[in-house]
Amino acid sequence: MRRIICLSLLLLIALAGTESFARRDLLTTKQKELLERVDRVLVEVLAITDKGPTEPGPLAEVVVRRMKEVGYQVVTDPAQPYDVEFKVKCEQRKVWEGTSTMGSDADLPDSPSRVWKGPACQLSYLLSGKKTGWRKEVRTDFSDALQAAAAAKADDPGAFALAKLKERLEQYDFPVLITAEWGQEDRLLKLLADPAAGLPRKVQIISVLGDIFSAKAVPRLLTELKGSDLDTAKAAAVALGNIGQKDSIPALVEVLKSGKPELQAAAAKGLGVLGTLHSEFSVITPLLDSLNIDDVTVKTEVVLALGKLPDRRSYEPLFALYKSLQKVHNTEADPKQKKLKDAVNYTLKQIDTWEYIQ
Repeated sequence: MRRIICLSLLLLIALAGTESFARRDLLTTKQKELLERVDRVLVEVLAITDKGPTEPGPLAEVVVRRMKEVGYQVVTDPAQPYDVEFKVKCEQRKVWEGTSTMGSDADLPDSPSRVWKGPACQLSYLLSGKKTGWRKEVRTDFSDALQAAAAAKADDPGAFALAKLKERLEQYDFPVLITAEWGQEDRLLKLLADPAAGLPRKVQIISVLGDIFSAKAVPRLLTELKGSDLDTAKAAAVALGNIGQKDSIPALVEVLKSGKPELQAAAAKGLGVLGTLHSEFSVITPLLDSLNIDDVTVKTEVVLALGKLPDRRSYEPLFALYKSLQKVHNTEADPKQKKLKDAVNYTLKQIDTWEYIQ
């Protein structure tokens, strides 16, 4: 019993580190209910160059159009009724306003940066007139608009910077991220089923459905897992693990046994989470069988999965793998071999630790 409790605590700590879980856990029940019912969105866009505020029209057009892609009714007049305010501030020279209060968010590539002072758009939303913890930031690939404009022979650095930020808003899938933040599974599933949705968007949707633990998405994700597209299948394998339904285990085991190597690695990752969540030690056998796969990436994910669900049966096979890695010269020079070696060391220590606390 102590072992099961410890495994459950380990999994909860890991899940609490995810952005969506951590932030939504801070919202009140009423706030979550309000967000799940959001339909009318007030979009407010501010554009600022070194010369001061400027016309945000082109930027606002992108934000409005892209929010409508997810089916929201968008208003730009605050006198009109709305459920939530979606705010975008784009600047030639970003003024730092601080990072999110959640430390995990600060590590994400699209989180507000303390050090970035170049062109950036900061995205946030207000619920009932109050700020929330959700904040994203998109940046140009240059930090100095003056130099970049000169190199491009553009006359106006401010206009040049805002045009590049407009391109970034076209590429960055903030509508999917904000819809996940609001917990609106139905909108995400409808968008996933849209034939016009491109591959990157589908992968993003599947990923965030896993982040918000969408049980409603499981049937669709099982379909994607068995589909012909490798990228969406990989994302589905990981998402199914995060969502945590025990019924997903057989499908992931099947993929682990017979899928392509890239998909096998994702299936191992999903099984590691599901096995821990349900104390389902039956996944140990297929994971151990997969240690014989030659692909280093698959083997690494299998080893890490075994580390999430420490079991004495894993020790001898892992120790044999450990000894074989000692015979490989220059594992430090090979990133994949080094990651595998680190994973084996970690998992062996996990098994020793669990044996001690039982």
